[in-house]
Amino acid sequence: MSAPDPSHFKEVLGHFVTGLVIVTAATAEGPAGFTCQTFGSLSLEPPMVLFAATSSGRSWERVRQSALVAVNVLAAEQEPLARLFATSGIDKFAQVPWDAAPGGSPLLAGALAHLEGRITGITTHGDHDVCTVEVSFAHARHAHPLVYFRGGFGELA
Repeated sequence: MSAPDPSHFKEVLGHFVTGLVIVTAATAEGPAGFTCQTFGSLSLEPPMVLFAATSSGRSWERVRQSALVAVNVLAAEQEPLARLFATSGIDKFAQVPWDAAPGGSPLLAGALAHLEGRITGITTHGDHDVCTVEVSFAHARHAHPLVYFRGGFGELA
C-alpha cells in the first residue's frame, strides 16, 4: 500500500479540530514567534507540553536558539493574531502588546492561557521538529478558544 499524496493527507487531517497557539521567545535579535496548531500536554509530573514546528521555518530557527519559550493559547477573537504570526518576513511584534513572563518570554495580550518553560528536547520527524518543554509558569483566563478546522478558523462556544 502506498502513502497518500500530501494534499490529500492534509485534507484528511483537516477534519481534526485543533486549538491554536503562538509560540514565542525572547531572542538576541528581539522577540520571535509563530502560529502553531500542533500542541498538546505531555506530562503532569513534571508538567510538560509539546509542539511541532516546520523544521525550515525562519521564526522557529530563531525561537529554537532560546532556552525558554512561551506558549500563548489563542482566544476566539485572536484570529488576526494567528494570521499575523503565520506570516513570514515581517516584524510580528511591531503592533502587538505583550508582557514578559517570569523568564522573559513574550506573553501576548488577550491570550486564553499562557505557559512558559524550558526546552528539554527537540527531535526531527519528517519536515517538522517536535519540541518538548518543561513548564515553570502557567496562567489561564475564562474565554472561548480559537479553533482551526478544515482550513478555517472558528470558535468553540
